[in-house]
Amino acid sequence: MTAGHLLLFRTGARRCLMGSLIEELQRREAAARQEVDELRGEIARLNDRLERAEERLSRLEITRETVTEILGGAGADQPTVAAEAASAGSLAAGGRPIGVVTVPPWRPGLAQSVLPPSYQDLLEVLADAGRPLRAGNIAAAAGLSTDKSKIEGLRSKLKRLAERGWLTEDGPGLFTLPRRDAPDASHPPA
Repeated sequence: MTAGHLLLFRTGARRCLMGSLIEELQRREAAARQEVDELRGEIARLNDRLERAEERLSRLEITRETVTEILGGAGADQPTVAAEAASAGSLAAGGRPIGVVTVPPWRPGLAQSVLPPSYQDLLEVLADAGRPLRAGNIAAAAGLSTDKSKIEGLRSKLKRLAERGWLTEDGPGLFTLPRRDAPDASHPPA
């Protein structure tokens, strides 16, 4: 074999080797691309499942709060689950019925202390702000979770407070303390 033949042989072998190497890299790239596409599809399916689960959780939380409100928040002149629980002696150490949250309608002279502590905290945040706030801002200021489902539950509490005169809704979703003509114990000046 001459030097020229040897050079041609080496060049051909190198081309053959490079050709098969390029083909192998292309095969691996196609396999990796397919895996990436499959993973993206799986992530999209998981995101859809997560969104549906979060929505279901939000609806269940709101439903539970509404049922709690209905069972425990009837007017003072109507018999309530809270009154029945109290008469049955099932009170917590603080004197409140176990498992029942009551938000009485506001009236002059009624102090915030009649509200559950979580509701008192919301009124304090609004008093400190001195301006109307949205549920998300109130949650952040109170150190509560700002997850969508938690905000919906908080909005339900704020609407309950507004329905019973403890707050006013200045616009859709904007909550503030009502202006009272005479100062009272439940609304200290900001």
